[in-house]
Amino acid sequence: MIGKLKGIVDSYGEDYIILDVGGVGYQVQCGARTLQALPSPGEAAVLSIETYVREDQIRLFGFRSDTEREWFRLLQTVQGVGARVALSVLGTLSPSDLASAIALRDKALVARSPGVGPKVAERIV
Repeated sequence: MIGKLKGIVDSYGEDYIILDVGGVGYQVQCGARTLQALPSPGEAAVLSIETYVREDQIRLFGFRSDTEREWFRLLQTVQGVGARVALSVLGTLSPSDLASAIALRDKALVARSPGVGPKVAERIV
């Protein structure tokens, strides 16, 4: 499995980055907060990676920190939360904001994330 990628930012898409690592361009799905924090094309970047291997595809999800990646994994243990929703939550809330929302049972804050309705927000908190 791929756990970390360090390379040069090649380009950006709406929800992904192409990271050139030794001449190989890896397409890495990222949340909005991660994409905003990454440098401009041509500059170096490091991402913690969660790798999903399926019969028909390999998907890489990128995060600014190992803590953010752990929250991504933890969120997916909640019923109704898959990779897309977990990435959306982490694209809206930092790990510390998410931890606070859970501690305070603030469903409204979690529900601000695109794709998260009241029922899913309730299960998350």
